Amino acid sequence: MTLLITAGVLFTGLSVLWAVSVRLKDASLVDPFWSISFLVIAFSTVIQTGFSPAKIVMLAAVSLWALRLFSHLMRRFLAHPEEDPRYQAFRQKYGPERYWWVSYFQVFVLQGTLALLVAAPLLLAGGAPQPDPIGLWDILGASVFLLGTGLEAIADRQLATYRADKSPDKARVLDTGLWRYSRHPNYFGNAVLWWGLGLMALDQPWGWVALLGPALMSYLLVKVSGVALLDAQLSRTRPGYKEYMERTSGFVPWFPKAP
Repeated sequence: MTLLITAGVLFTGLSVLWAVSVRLKDASLVDPFWSISFLVIAFSTVIQTGFSPAKIVMLAAVSLWALRLFSHLMRRFLAHPEEDPRYQAFRQKYGPERYWWVSYFQVFVLQGTLALLVAAPLLLAGGAPQPDPIGLWDILGASVFLLGTGLEAIADRQLATYRADKSPDKARVLDTGLWRYSRHPNYFGNAVLWWGLGLMALDQPWGWVALLGPALMSYLLVKVSGVALLDAQLSRTRPGYKEYMERTSGFVPWFPKAP
């Protein structure tokens, strides 16, 4: 019942967001709210099952990550009034007269379903029976989570600074800071923080199921919507990116290869 209510709350919110996106004719509005979906899932679950010390730690962690990422992506969304090219392509494929309702299932329902699957750690930790004190797995998981959150935040900041640089001698490719050791350090940080959240749920019955969430997130980041997609796009459109790919690790940070 807890899961059903949480899913109902999540999809109600996504339906409202979809209606706004139809009004704006911009389906990319969904992107900044991806992290907020997990905040909704976590709080809805805990409110139904009762607060506890370990749950408060989990909620604080999710809030820290979700609100920071939401703020970062919302600033980017507001700075680019045009719809993301991915959604423009879909809009053209299905036709504007159909895409307004196709987008509900293709974008909003799909993201909500994926969020519920990835959120396995939040559902298990959030549904823990009382008294649920803070344990070793909570401390270890929170430490891994903070490491991943820090990596993601630093990488996002370095990328934003690079994009804002309009000087004529700007490097063709960002290959300094964390980006010297990984082509996608922000995605790597995101994967790490989700493994941290997974560890925080391991002390629950069937806690190992929580690891399916970070495993799915890592797969999506590497094979679906992250590394693979961006590398294919940037290697075609960004001069110097192929050379950057040859010398730089794709995901896990590592020392660059010698030229």
